[in-house]
Amino acid sequence: MTHDLTYRAAIAVGKVALRGLDLRVRSAGVEHLPAHGPVVLACNHVSFPDFVYVGQALLGTGRLVRFLCRADIWDSPVGRLMDSMRHVPVDRETPAAAYLRARSLLGDGEVVCVFPEAGISAAYAVRAMMPGAVALARETGAPLVPVTVWGGQRLWGQKRALDAPFPRPEVVRGRTVDVRLGAPRVVAPDADLVETTRRLGTTLQATLDELQRLPEHRPRPGEWAPWHPAHLGGHALARGASYELDGMPRSAVAPTWDPATA
Repeated sequence: MTHDLTYRAAIAVGKVALRGLDLRVRSAGVEHLPAHGPVVLACNHVSFPDFVYVGQALLGTGRLVRFLCRADIWDSPVGRLMDSMRHVPVDRETPAAAYLRARSLLGDGEVVCVFPEAGISAAYAVRAMMPGAVALARETGAPLVPVTVWGGQRLWGQKRALDAPFPRPEVVRGRTVDVRLGAPRVVAPDADLVETTRRLGTTLQATLDELQRLPEHRPRPGEWAPWHPAHLGGHALARGASYELDGMPRSAVAPTWDPATA
């Protein structure tokens, strides 16, 4: 199909870019991705190009992922390209349209990736989450697969103040990004959206805790590290201070999970 040809061409370009940056994307748990049929991926969000890293990690599966992304990307020159690859724009003022389009893609047997945090926490901990990923899995019967990504924030992270300019990427060679998939879970038709979303948040944070403690992801002694969580000795915003930047809708599920501090 035409959109798959466009997608594969974009993948080829992305490979060249990652190679030029000497950026290594490591994947684990890829065997948890079902080989066929609809799948909902629910991924944490730590950098603007996270969708690139997730897609790269899953290349060996032969499955293409349709991502839900912020709608203003479609206002840029790549908007038509996003449409041709069947990605889904999310307008936070009218999110129902994105939900319906994602549901249609799942009906076609596609893999759909949702970022339930609907943005990046300046604390680099899993923040409040929208229940849409769980709702899609509950309604369609598609397995829900948790995905955790870490490392990309060193190249393009979140801003530290509301009035700060949109952050720019840092072109640094030799970085490592980890993408880890958890075991798929079935969301029963009568499952409680809030409670199931809380369990998902707990899973994502626990895996993020593990990745953040890997030696290659820790700052050097004395290094200024705004890309590393404050609760682990980095210089990212503290979790409480980051809430001001989050601007989550009332329908978001507040965190009942806490980052590990030891």
